Amino acid sequence: MSGGEGPAVVADRLTRRFGPLTAVNEVSFEIERGAIFGFLGPNGSGKSTVIRMLCGLLAPSSGDGRVDGIGVRRDPEGIKRRIGYTSQKFSLYEDLTVEENLGFFGRIYGLSGRDIGRRRDEVMDLVGIRGYRGVLAGHLSGGWKQRLSVACALLHKPRIIFLDEPTAGIDPVARRELWDLLFRLSGEGTTLFVTTHYMDEAERCTAVGYIYLSRLIVCGRPDDLKRLPEVTPAGFRRVHVECEESRRALGLLRERADVADATLFGREIHLLLRQETADADVHGQLEAAGLGCRHIRAAAPSLEDVFVMLTRRYAVTEPSNRETEAAR
Repeated sequence: MSGGEGPAVVADRLTRRFGPLTAVNEVSFEIERGAIFGFLGPNGSGKSTVIRMLCGLLAPSSGDGRVDGIGVRRDPEGIKRRIGYTSQKFSLYEDLTVEENLGFFGRIYGLSGRDIGRRRDEVMDLVGIRGYRGVLAGHLSGGWKQRLSVACALLHKPRIIFLDEPTAGIDPVARRELWDLLFRLSGEGTTLFVTTHYMDEAERCTAVGYIYLSRLIVCGRPDDLKRLPEVTPAGFRRVHVECEESRRALGLLRERADVADATLFGREIHLLLRQETADADVHGQLEAAGLGCRHIRAAAPSLEDVFVMLTRRYAVTEPSNRETEAAR
């Protein structure tokens, strides 16, 4: 099943072991066509290993997967022809110009003659890099290097593109412009698999998956994940508190028995507070301490709240996953 039928990507209990270490443990998810799928997790959690298996670069120890309908076990070479990939570290030729890099990778992807020139011009226009066609890749800024990487990945018109932290180390303007490009590609039907450490980028994704200690502990649409009962437990509510002395207030609020979690975001403190505690009680304590409470307002959880709460729960239920695997 390929060429537009079924999910773009399927992971079915994907597992990869390196000796006694289980790097990826029965990871399963599906990505619909045209979606932007955000894949998050701490360094060493298994993100890169999942990507390498799905791209046909690493055979699973057990489980299976499909990319554009092609099995990762059955035909890994077929998968490579249908996907694009950009790495976090710039991996193109810095001593070649933008145009020369595109021509070189076009030939690698099997393009020839007029097809190379036509497709090269198309992708330069698509990513907005035509004005830099004669510039050496090594002289480009971080944002333009990432555009060039995406352009090279698009040359053979892949249905699915894997982007490994595409905005790491680039400035906010370049980051927004790159995401505008990703939205455009998604709108045209390209499926994007994006790894990121930025919560605001995760919020922009159609769906997100979070991997921790080799296991996928949650996957779904951002709004659905925020409504999970584990994120705001029964008997608690979330509020945002703004104070003149927010750092001092944070320490005071963390000492309260009715506060399950308190985190500082700029001038605001995000609280997970007992349902029965009145806002006036918190306000009164902060005012009495001379910390100048400006407001307290009800708030919805963020994706960061989702990942923090689920990580804490998972760490408690399986605190030594990697250590146990390594000891076997």
